Amino acid sequence: MLGGKKVAVVLPAFNAAQTLERTYAEIPLDVVDDIILVDDASRDDTVTVARRLGIYTVRHDRNRGYGGNQKTCYAAALARGADIVVMLHPDYQYTPKLVTAMASMIVSEQYDVVLGSRILGKGALAGGMPPYKFVANRALTLLQNLLVGAKMSEYHTGYRAWSREVLVSLPLAACSDDFVFDNQMLAQALYFGFRVGEISCPTKYFADASSIGFARSVRYGLGVLRTSVEFRLQRLGLIESAVFSRSPDGRLPFSAETLEAG
Repeated sequence: MLGGKKVAVVLPAFNAAQTLERTYAEIPLDVVDDIILVDDASRDDTVTVARRLGIYTVRHDRNRGYGGNQKTCYAAALARGADIVVMLHPDYQYTPKLVTAMASMIVSEQYDVVLGSRILGKGALAGGMPPYKFVANRALTLLQNLLVGAKMSEYHTGYRAWSREVLVSLPLAACSDDFVFDNQMLAQALYFGFRVGEISCPTKYFADASSIGFARSVRYGLGVLRTSVEFRLQRLGLIESAVFSRSPDGRLPFSAETLEAG
């Protein structure tokens, strides 16, 4: 525990057998109480490796997408009593050594959400981020800051920590099951007034690290723009978007009985 809070790390996994053990080895077990891996119907030995390491594992019987995987991750963490949930990719692109720092920022009660930013400092390009992705990241972040009215260094990192209050409040079930889920979830947190902090995070791009190609990156970028426009129009009272709805119908159901553990 950290400050009396139960800390869980969730690992949304797809074909992560080659990097999972390296990721797990750096998770700070002195503060992390629970590690949960959700396997999105991998075609490799991800589940076998996870079980060998003693990780609590949930396996999807079909591929539900990156966003669908995270929905299961957060539902499982809530069902298992987490107070703080850190989402960490098991592809070893982000260092697990920052879990303690990120969780501590929430324990401090100064933040509800903490992002590991690749842009603060020189982590992105130094770690091998393709230049076109860096340029797209900066352009999308600028547009989103203008439309959302925030001042974030980036909206697109996959390293995030959330308080339980955030996870039980956001209408996550209304979000996409694809990669734009990350952006919708962060936009929701900002829309509902949660306090978002950032910490500088180095990143590594290498052969076994997961990455989406150009076509899917374009689709993601268009989804980000749509999310930002919906945010602004909803704020202006011009539309009613399910992504930014306060209805409890959009919240994640979480119950230990609904999870199929491996």
